Amino acid sequence: MSVFSISSSITLSYSLSIPRLNASSTSSGTCSFLAPRCLERNPFLKLQKQHHSNLYPVTRGGRKPLSVVVMSMEAGIGVMATKLGMMSYFEPNGEVVPVTVVGYRRVRDRKLTKPELGHLQKVGTIPMRHLQEFRLQSLEGFEPNQRLVFDEIFKEGDLVDVSGTTIGKGFQGGIKRHHFKRGPMTHGSKSHRAIGSIGAGTTPGRVYKGKKMPGRMGGTKRKIRKLKIVKIDDDLNVIMIKGAVPGKPGNLLRIAPAKIVGKNIPKN
Repeated sequence: MSVFSISSSITLSYSLSIPRLNASSTSSGTCSFLAPRCLERNPFLKLQKQHHSNLYPVTRGGRKPLSVVVMSMEAGIGVMATKLGMMSYFEPNGEVVPVTVVGYRRVRDRKLTKPELGHLQKVGTIPMRHLQEFRLQSLEGFEPNQRLVFDEIFKEGDLVDVSGTTIGKGFQGGIKRHHFKRGPMTHGSKSHRAIGSIGAGTTPGRVYKGKKMPGRMGGTKRKIRKLKIVKIDDDLNVIMIKGAVPGKPGNLLRIAPAKIVGKNIPKN
């Protein structure tokens, strides 16, 4: 078991079957050793061959160091809500603001399975459909099974980060996926919506990684940062957030306080 110290408040641990490991951790989480290509793609891959059981030191060959990636900290406790749709909201001064209506409510007991209810009853919490983790710099003021009131977490005018899954578009061509221009439709042209050349022949003799080509579009996790909370309706249990958020109506959203460097996130 090897533990790399990332910061004063979090450590990352993982287990690899490596007999000899000579590495020194730094504050940025970058280690001074290199792994084979299979480890660069997935450092948690189980090694089966004997010659892959060693990590090679950094040389002048241009190999990139193995980086340790950790989940970032949140600026504060957030909530999980459901996207209901969009509408127009009129400010007191008459300005029309496009807002996204997001709702939240307690789930009924019969909507959960018995194993899920038993899992929650062990810690004495109310029935919840979705469980999420919010990593904080400090846990002062929080206790196990503490009831959180929405009005105490967010206020009107606060900035939030909203993340969710975008609408899936399926397999799309280069014009819709990457905004390519089409070819001439007349005068004998046979290249209308095709992507055209994808690289040279002999040199380099391959297609570069990351080439923009047709493929699966949408259905990915996306975060929209620093959106303003326009209105909070306690009677309907809805929030109105200025602007658009990922996903279609009925999509699950993760709403957390916006990260602002120097205000709720340290500069270092």
